[in-house]
Amino acid sequence: MDEFKEKLISLLHYPNISWNTVLQMLKKDPTLQNLYQLQKQYTKQTCLFPTSTSNNPSENSSSIPLHPDIIRDQIRQYKTNEITVITILDKEYPPLLKEIYQPPWALFTKGDLSLLETVPKLAVVGSRQATQYGKNAIRLIFPGLIEKGVLIVSGLARGIDALAHEYAIKNGGKTIAVIAGGIYHIYPKENMNLALEMMKNQLVLSEYPPDTKPLRWHFPSRNRIISGLSKGTFIIEAKRKSGSLITANFAVNEGRDVFSLPGSIFNPYSIGANELIQQGAKLVTGAEDILEEIR
Repeated sequence: MDEFKEKLISLLHYPNISWNTVLQMLKKDPTLQNLYQLQKQYTKQTCLFPTSTSNNPSENSSSIPLHPDIIRDQIRQYKTNEITVITILDKEYPPLLKEIYQPPWALFTKGDLSLLETVPKLAVVGSRQATQYGKNAIRLIFPGLIEKGVLIVSGLARGIDALAHEYAIKNGGKTIAVIAGGIYHIYPKENMNLALEMMKNQLVLSEYPPDTKPLRWHFPSRNRIISGLSKGTFIIEAKRKSGSLITANFAVNEGRDVFSLPGSIFNPYSIGANELIQQGAKLVTGAEDILEEIR
């Protein structure tokens, strides 16, 4: 690992470091030659997607900087744990992801790195309280997508996200999980076995160092990566206000396709999905509705 790359990765380990702070530091010192002097000026920064001030210590990272030697030791352990760090300057960094607003400075990955090059990719997200209708839709639509080589990207959350990963695997396809927090802290715990399976044969990634515990603002933050990796985003069941709609909005802002599964007007988990269709998302009743746009 060259010196600049190691310094950039090290920088991402500092508590409370924000995307904008990294940008400011790179502008001030493009080679990060004086990283450790610069870091002292930025010990308390605003996060990319901050929540309101919380009295809960678990919602606020410590601003005490780690010693550089400790960070170097952590980074060297990643190879032992089969974790690969891809920075925005590396050739392996996904080109589509570079196009988004505030692309991650680095991706901490575990699994099959070749999946980053697989195209096309489709983001699939939806309600954490998946209904039987949503499950049946995945069972109906996924085989046609997988057969045409579409890779499924989702967020490893309970509900639709986990089902999307599972059914991609069941149909012999490929899938990538973009998680909140770091690889050493899978959330929710109920998806730990799925995550471990994906780390062997699929791919799990995060913009946060592996030992980062997930905080509330990590979840909306990671949604931009889910949509950013993908040519299109498919919403399967979503309330009027939900994280899935945040992902759809990121996709719209980046000029990507948005697809939505229509649902019953009596189902609260279809209200958001139906409203997306009213706003111009493509209504999906089968795999071909998606394939004709992204392949």
